[in-house]
Amino acid sequence: MGQWNRGVWFVVSIALFLIVWEAVCRLLHVPPFILPPPSTVVAALWELRATLLGLHLWVTLKEVLLGLGVSILFGILLAFAMNMSRIVERLFYPYIVISQTIPIIALSPVFILWFGYDLTGKIAITILFTFFPIVVNTYDGLRSTDKEMLQLLRTMGANRWQIFAKLQLPSSLPHFFSGLKVAATYSVAGATIGEWLGSSEGLGYFGRRASGNFQAPALFASVLLLSVLGMLMFWLVGRVERHFAPHKRANKQTSKEQ
Repeated sequence: MGQWNRGVWFVVSIALFLIVWEAVCRLLHVPPFILPPPSTVVAALWELRATLLGLHLWVTLKEVLLGLGVSILFGILLAFAMNMSRIVERLFYPYIVISQTIPIIALSPVFILWFGYDLTGKIAITILFTFFPIVVNTYDGLRSTDKEMLQLLRTMGANRWQIFAKLQLPSSLPHFFSGLKVAATYSVAGATIGEWLGSSEGLGYFGRRASGNFQAPALFASVLLLSVLGMLMFWLVGRVERHFAPHKRANKQTSKEQ
């Protein structure tokens, strides 16, 4: 029932937002090249559905999934390695933090210069956006295990790998999925920026071209698809989390009851 109520309130809030947006554009006679009303955006989306949905959306989705997949694989491996070896942690963790002190938008052109304007460059920028939250959250989850449980397993004679498999890995899942939710939404931004910097297809490229031609309805249509894609990625991660980390949901329900 709680999930149903949240879904209803979300739909109602979106509907109210669109109604207010439409009313403001109509009543104040806002020029459509500055802020088109939602009805015009939907009409443009329908008119350009073959181009947006049949080509550009799939290109962006491919970049998002590949970049996020690489970040998940290597982010988990690096987090596990840092947890197992203090030397690995001291070698890599400072550079992971330093990489976030530089604005990512400033590093993106460098990645395009290194990896090119093709699919590889877009994937590299997506990794740049998504790698940090995955590796840091996973590592923090591995390090935040219950100290009493850890001592108990050691007292019972468990070795390092048994402690990892029985205690650290399960306890790190909520942290991992929290980072993955952030990375999933960031992946759309990373792919879009890669397409802005240089591409011939994708929603980012389409939006940049529409902006240059002052086609505001087409631009907002591409932004709408990017927003829906980001929300869909977040929702999918949430569904996977419920399957692999059901205890997190149970803990939330228990805390609410208390």
